[in-house]
Amino acid sequence: MAYVIPTPPVPALPIAGSGDLFPVRRVYCVGRNYAAHAREMGGDPTREPPFFFMKPADALQVVPEDQTVDHCYPPKTQNYHFEVELVVVLAKGGRDIPVSDALGHVFGYAVGLDMTRRDLQDEAKQLRRPWELGKAGDFSGPVGPIHPATEVGHPAKGAISLTVDGSVKQKADLSDMVWSVAEQIAYLSSYFELAPGDVIFAGTPEGVGAVTQGQTMVGAIEGLGEIRLRVV
Repeated sequence: MAYVIPTPPVPALPIAGSGDLFPVRRVYCVGRNYAAHAREMGGDPTREPPFFFMKPADALQVVPEDQTVDHCYPPKTQNYHFEVELVVVLAKGGRDIPVSDALGHVFGYAVGLDMTRRDLQDEAKQLRRPWELGKAGDFSGPVGPIHPATEVGHPAKGAISLTVDGSVKQKADLSDMVWSVAEQIAYLSSYFELAPGDVIFAGTPEGVGAVTQGQTMVGAIEGLGEIRLRVV
């Protein structure tokens, strides 16, 4: 009898205020998109064009509204960092999308974390190797419910923050982004044909740092609510 390979489940994110799910195709992440964070990581935001890396779609961890979920501390690291980010979800794709049209491709927005094995990422940088071991771990992309743009608009300003056990670690404004959401979409579409279900993590503010087991992280963005995770 021939062996039948089971069809893997399609990663999907919940849509706020409904029981619907939004299937995810690819996950792009922009690096050093807040000036202070770029300097914090040794970059120069006045000279550097945007750069991107990717996470597997199944690395996303769904974080429901009004719940504190368990987030497993991953193996092979002694320096596990949080990075709170605006998450952008696309409903339309295309190539060479003009900046002026880019926001018309967005379905909605969510709060997310780009969790990073910083020691492995730093080692990869020194050895000029890819970042996957540091950035693409299981459940390394916690994301809250998607808020449709038809309801929340296209947030270009508003507070973005992260606390650990109630202590503020990251605090900035979306307007501090070096590259806007529209510019990120246009730039990415010059390298890839974007498609519905693509997700973009739009960068993190300064103040990234390590968490340990037993601590609780709360990421929040004005108008999009918050996500709560307990490191176990």
